Amino acid sequence: MPSRPPLPPFTEESAVQKVRLAEDGWNTRDPEKVSLAYTIDSRWRNRAEFVTGREHIVAFLTRKWTRELDYRLIKEIWAFRGNRIAVRFAYEYHDDSANWFRAYGNENWEFDEEGLMYARHASINELRITEAERKFHWPLGRRPDDHPGLSTLGL
Repeated sequence: MPSRPPLPPFTEESAVQKVRLAEDGWNTRDPEKVSLAYTIDSRWRNRAEFVTGREHIVAFLTRKWTRELDYRLIKEIWAFRGNRIAVRFAYEYHDDSANWFRAYGNENWEFDEEGLMYARHASINELRITEAERKFHWPLGRRPDDHPGLSTLGL
């Protein structure tokens, strides 16, 4: 398996880059592509769900993005050290009944020497919002570089 730069140990610059690359990947909403950033035996805790391995990551993300429509995500670095990065994030989506939600969370990531994530622990809370309360309005896909981040948006 090829490496996934930037590689640990992380500097501030490389940790920020790793976070943005993760955000960009998740905003593709492509489970197969996203799964390649994780080790074959990666372990996740996502809310109260436990996922192990790429095959299960793909299944999890496929289910997620089937329910969470027009998904848009912003991640922001919180801290880093060695091969670990902590992030905070928010994402917005609607369900099939046009109910909008914003989810807020924190993730702790741990990487192998090749830059693949082998542990992901996510704590997430969700808030129903109106369409008028949405803050993430870019076209589906990668967040434009000039779109405000979480801190600028007051999130």
